[in-house]
Amino acid sequence: MSITGGIVLYATLWFLCLFLMLPIGHRSQDDAGDIVPGTHAGAPAEPRLKLKAIWATMLATALFAVLAWVIMADIVTRADVTSFNPLGV
Repeated sequence: MSITGGIVLYATLWFLCLFLMLPIGHRSQDDAGDIVPGTHAGAPAEPRLKLKAIWATMLATALFAVLAWVIMADIVTRADVTSFNPLGV
């Protein structure tokens, strides 16, 4: 895996983890009873983005370590991926 490939893989994993964590602990402004004028009632009352970004970084780093090991140890190669045909066609 090249450096560029590693950066792309990590960035993809990080954003995937962040988007998966965004709805966790979501409390809308309607639930909190404090709707800011001009916003939707379903908008988050307290998004806690810094905490979610930290958790996304930790999860993405762990996933990246496992995937980088699998790729660099040649457990799964490009030839395995391109020749994979589950339907047998």
